[in-house]
Amino acid sequence: MTAPRIAVLIPCYNEEAAIGRVVADFRAALPAATVYVYDNNSRDLTVQVAAAAGAVVRAEPLQGKGNVVRRMFADIEADVYVLVDGDDTYHAASAPVLIDKLLDEQLDMLNAARISQVEAAYRRGHVFGNWLLTTLVASVFGKRTTDMLSGYRVFSRRFVKSFPALAGGFEIETELTVHALEMRMPFGEVGTPYKERPPGSTSKLSTFKDGFRILFMIGKLVKEERPLASFTITGALLALLSLIIAAPVLITYYQTGLVPRLPTAVLAAAIMILAFLSVTCGLILQTVTQGRRELKRMTYLSYPAPRKAKVSS
Repeated sequence: MTAPRIAVLIPCYNEEAAIGRVVADFRAALPAATVYVYDNNSRDLTVQVAAAAGAVVRAEPLQGKGNVVRRMFADIEADVYVLVDGDDTYHAASAPVLIDKLLDEQLDMLNAARISQVEAAYRRGHVFGNWLLTTLVASVFGKRTTDMLSGYRVFSRRFVKSFPALAGGFEIETELTVHALEMRMPFGEVGTPYKERPPGSTSKLSTFKDGFRILFMIGKLVKEERPLASFTITGALLALLSLIIAAPVLITYYQTGLVPRLPTAVLAAAIMILAFLSVTCGLILQTVTQGRRELKRMTYLSYPAPRKAKVSS
């Protein structure tokens, strides 16, 4: 076997101050890799700086990190993919270690969990939000990561080519994690250093806006990947509401044999019907979800597992 082809994927938006250093560091850490920078409508000199540093520069006009990742995964052919943000906060020197672990253990995704003692690099609000969202995903899909929102990961080819990439923005990290969990892929995590942005570089992440978008994405993934549980909970809440509304009517009926509040009785019955319909929808969608999961699994299995090249004697 030949050595695996390695591609470093860097989505960028207005990272003129940092992208040159990021490209140079990853070219030094991975001399055999091709570094790709996908520009997402930057209004500064990101494109020129990245090209001067030696990256292959391409463009994705549809705004949002998720859209850029979707385009990169579709366009680029490689055996191992390193996805990293272009803000010069992640540790490029850790890349060979991450790749070796991925290949040695034949993993499909290796997450680089952030380790930082500098508050300016990893603010307390972001730490708490990351913990909260990671815990929420772990409670539904399983706990296999401590830093779900890390922007530094290594993937196998079969992960990349079986990943649907539906997210449009920063919620892409959540979708990547849930995809690995739902497909029960070999999945690991390694702690790596994390530092603050260089002078002149500003974060594009909005704590509350993007936090709510990630929370919405989690809810969407729960509905799509766990439809029976999701619709059963909805049905149970509707059934409870129906019983609460019907209670006075039932008490009056048992006492007098009459139903003087007919509209209330009809409303309670209608809500109970909706509760049963919700559970029925969950059962149907669970079958559909299982079929989708099997199709993704077959696509995933059509690619070989990642492995190192054999050394001939």
